[in-house]
Amino acid sequence: MKIAVIPARGGSKRIPRKNIKEFFGKPMIAWSIDAAISSNLFDKVVVSTDDQEIAEIAKNFGAEIPFIRPDVIADDFATTTDVIAHATQWMLKESYPVQAVCCIYATAPFISIDDLKKSYEIFNSGAWEYVFTATDFAAPIFRSFKKDEDNGITMFYPEFFDTRSQDLPEAIHDAGQFYWGKSSAWIDCKRIFDKHSTPLIIPRYRVQDIDSEEDWIRAELMAESILKG
Repeated sequence: MKIAVIPARGGSKRIPRKNIKEFFGKPMIAWSIDAAISSNLFDKVVVSTDDQEIAEIAKNFGAEIPFIRPDVIADDFATTTDVIAHATQWMLKESYPVQAVCCIYATAPFISIDDLKKSYEIFNSGAWEYVFTATDFAAPIFRSFKKDEDNGITMFYPEFFDTRSQDLPEAIHDAGQFYWGKSSAWIDCKRIFDKHSTPLIIPRYRVQDIDSEEDWIRAELMAESILKG
């Protein structure tokens, strides 16, 4: 059995109510729900939330709300792994034979059904505990630097100052969209970014975290081309 779990707590602070704020014609969370349902990959699409309004909106778009998320994993310190582990354990206790759980973020409007399917094919090979989307950095991280207290700068990796960009190691980062994982991996809280995981690389133009107002504005600009297309 395969299930999608979409974490969506009600206490977002930097963008209030961001999980249900309208984005390009519908609540933000609806983009994730629609992608999960339309993929035909999942036996159940579940939203884990502590918020009644989010629960009602999620139901209206076809998701299931089989439980209300406990307060202990609904604060600022609860991790994604905590939330998905709870949902997985709940389903197993209810005798659902869950083998694969895909965590899909509620703020992932550029999620691709093709990416969900491709990553599941990789995951279904049995070689990995987790499979998730990632992309490359826009600039070489080994040439990065920080601003000091006196407004000067210090390189994080000064040993690479004279290294050509094309000779630097490739660096990639989490795309912040979704994560396939074995039930046992979630329950055991295995770290996602480790040797037992592999990424599906996607292009940068479809990747945007939405944590701040600036992020939201950038995502709206991106949506004009990505979602209209």
